[in-house]
Amino acid sequence: ALLVESGGGSVQPGGSLRLACTYSKSDFTSHRMGWYRQAPGKQRELVAMITSEGTTNYADSAWGRFTISRENDKNTMYLQLNNLKPEDTAVYYCNVRIEIFDYWGEGTQVTVST
Repeated sequence: ALLVESGGGSVQPGGSLRLACTYSKSDFTSHRMGWYRQAPGKQRELVAMITSEGTTNYADSAWGRFTISRENDKNTMYLQLNNLKPEDTAVYYCNVRIEIFDYWGEGTQVTVST
């Protein structure tokens, strides 16, 4: 698989998780990467994005709580999730756009509940 996510799980409100996405080809540094999520019954939405130079962009819901980063020497992108809320419950997907095509990982489940 081109993209493989890991790090999801179940936490209580206020908890933290760190998601990772590993890219399997050698041109990782050439691409903007992103994290999306999809909750049951809702459309997939952007959470955060990071360019090849490290410039980041966040959805309003993620500002101040989530941090996107990348380690180019490990071909890996991360999403640190802090102060999680029940409304953050979703499947989180890693994304890369190569030319005009979007590629997705299989997703990792994040569940926030008491």
